[in-house]
Amino acid sequence: MKLLRTAGFLPYLAIAFLNAGVDLAHKITIQNVLLKSFDGDTLVILTALINAMILLPFIFLFSPAAFINDKFSRTKVIRLSALAAVGISALICLCYAIGEFYMAFALTLLLAAQSAVYSPAKYSIIKSIVGTEQLGMANGIIQALTIIAILFSSFAFSFFFESHYIASNDPNMVLQSVWEIGIALIAFSALEAYFAFKIPFFPQTAELSEEKFSAKQYVSLHYLKENIRTLRQNKNIWLSVIGLSLFWGVSQVIVAAFPAHYKAIFHADNAIVIQAILAVSGLGLILGSYVAGKMSHLHIELGIVPVGAVGIFISLFCLTLTDSNLFLTICSFAFGFFGGLFIVPLNATIQYFAPEAISGKIMAGNNFMQNVLMVAFLLLSILFVKLSLSTTNLLIFASLVCL
Repeated sequence: MKLLRTAGFLPYLAIAFLNAGVDLAHKITIQNVLLKSFDGDTLVILTALINAMILLPFIFLFSPAAFINDKFSRTKVIRLSALAAVGISALICLCYAIGEFYMAFALTLLLAAQSAVYSPAKYSIIKSIVGTEQLGMANGIIQALTIIAILFSSFAFSFFFESHYIASNDPNMVLQSVWEIGIALIAFSALEAYFAFKIPFFPQTAELSEEKFSAKQYVSLHYLKENIRTLRQNKNIWLSVIGLSLFWGVSQVIVAAFPAHYKAIFHADNAIVIQAILAVSGLGLILGSYVAGKMSHLHIELGIVPVGAVGIFISLFCLTLTDSNLFLTICSFAFGFFGGLFIVPLNATIQYFAPEAISGKIMAGNNFMQNVLMVAFLLLSILFVKLSLSTTNLLIFASLVCL
């Protein structure tokens, strides 16, 4: 494939795979500890909280991330961010080894802050590497590979967790029993840093070379208003951002609610089974992303976006109608497949229409909107619990949003 021979694309794919693996390995481990140590409303709320901690830095660091990614070379931002991930992973590993669950829980926030700065550079550099003609196909491959990384982390780390954890109501003891996962985090982060230095250097062409970040303008929300105004200037970009934000918001509800939903239906808490059903959506997303990429080979095929939206609604609604593992798995796969059809053309559209000089700001804005919606949906999940509404009602609500 010509795209794979493009200079810098293979190292980029390695970074995408490893980055997703590191982020998910830690998140999955924390969620599995929660699953073994808590249940009921407490489990739903703490699961929602850990997801909120991953999302909030993307909101509060929106303006600094936009500024950094438009002032400095994205290659440089990627390299320094990857090195920072090695240090953060080492701290997380230490927490695992000494059984400090709540400290490891808190470090999720620091890992997410690193991602908030890293992510805009990672996505805005795609057009520099592959050019505009291959954006659709490149996004299909990147999305598929990212999901493969998620699947790998979900299965590998959940399998290791189930095989080695010590049953206890004390989350510190449970975490310490699987401390070796921390070593894997460091290894993945180190490999990611290695490949970051294999990406070609693309100098920054923005107009911010002499500008300095103003804390006063940040606190007064001047940067926020200016960046949102920039995001809304192009209708194609803005509508794509809204569509992606709704999809990932709904996805967060599924991630937060499904473990408790499964536990309520089957009266079981096997992390491998729960993560496997969720991970099957990743297989669907891989296939959906591949199909969307093929259909967008030389142009961005937006006609499949509404097909994806309707498919997401049907699959989520059906998820609430069954108490069969097989049917849950089929619904999960369908959700992923139609999600792939939905998000790949929208991501490519944003990258295509984003001017090179401010693409970092556009990508940071995309992250900001997605995470605002995801936090909002997580808060709704907590509200549903407080109102004593079932996880079935929560999933029905999520499906209706897709219409």
